[in-house]
Amino acid sequence: MLFSPARTLERPRPRLSASVGRFVRHLGWRQAPVIFAVAVLVSLVVIAVTIPWWTPYDPIGLAGRRLQPPSAAHWLGTDALGRDVLVRTLYGARYSLPIAVSVLIVAVGIGVAVGALAGFLGGIVDNVLMRLADITLAFPPVLLAMAIAASLGPGLVNTALALIIVWWPIYARLMRAQVLNVKKLDHVDAAIVGGVKPGRLLVKHIMPLCWSPILVNMTMDVGQVILLAAGLSFIGLGAQPPTPEWGQMIAEGASNFYCWWIALGPGMAIFLVSLSSNFLGDALRDVSDPRGRQ
Repeated sequence: MLFSPARTLERPRPRLSASVGRFVRHLGWRQAPVIFAVAVLVSLVVIAVTIPWWTPYDPIGLAGRRLQPPSAAHWLGTDALGRDVLVRTLYGARYSLPIAVSVLIVAVGIGVAVGALAGFLGGIVDNVLMRLADITLAFPPVLLAMAIAASLGPGLVNTALALIIVWWPIYARLMRAQVLNVKKLDHVDAAIVGGVKPGRLLVKHIMPLCWSPILVNMTMDVGQVILLAAGLSFIGLGAQPPTPEWGQMIAEGASNFYCWWIALGPGMAIFLVSLSSNFLGDALRDVSDPRGRQ
C-alpha cells in the first residue's frame, strides 16, 4: 500500500452526536433546575400551540355548574359563569407568553440600538439618549406602566406598548455599558488602525461581544413581564373579559374569594413561568461567565 501523507494527517471529523453531547454538558442542561425550566417552558409553548385541537371545553363557553369545586370532570373546578378553570388556564398561555415574547423582542431591539449608538458615538448623542432613558427609569416601573396603560386604554395591545416603554431603557443602559467596555479592547484598536469603517466596527467587532448579558437578562425578564402584564389585567387595565388571560382570571377569583380554585390555576401558571425563566437565566449566566463555571 502506498503511503499517503494527506491521509495520515487528516483529522477525523467529530460526530454530530458527540458535538451535541459536549454542548449539552457545557451548558449544564443536566442540572435539575434547568431541566425543570426547559420542561415547563416547552410544555407551555406546545400547549399554547395545540390546545384548540384537543381541549374538551370552550374557554368562554359553559362547561358545567357555576362555582363547582375541583372534581374528576373539572380538575380545577368552574368559575362564576360555569367555565372550566383548567381549560381557561391552559388557554391563557396563548395570551401571556406571546405578550412577554413580543414585549421583550421590541424592547431589546430598541434598547440595544439606543445603547449601542450612545456608547459608540459618545458626546452629545450619548447625553441625549441616556437622559431620555433616565427620565423613564426615574419612575417606578409598575406605576409608569399603570399610567401609560390607563392613558392608552385597556387592552392587550396597549398593555404591550406600556411594557415596552417601561423595559427598553433597561437594555439601553446595559448595552451602553457593554459597548464602553468592549471599545477598550485591543482588537478594536487594531480594527481602527486597519481602517475599518465605524459602522462595521460597531456591528462586527463590538456588538458580538456584548450579547451575553443581554440574553441572560432577557431570559430572566420573561417572568417579570408576564407578572406585570397580569398585574395590569388584575386591576382592569389589561385583558378584558371574557379573555382567558392569567391576570384577568385572578381578578375573577378575587371577586369570589372563598372559591379558591378559580385563582389557583392562573396563579400557579405565573409562578411556574417566573421560576422557570429565572432558572434558565441563572444557567445562561453561569455558562457565559467563566468565574461562574469555575
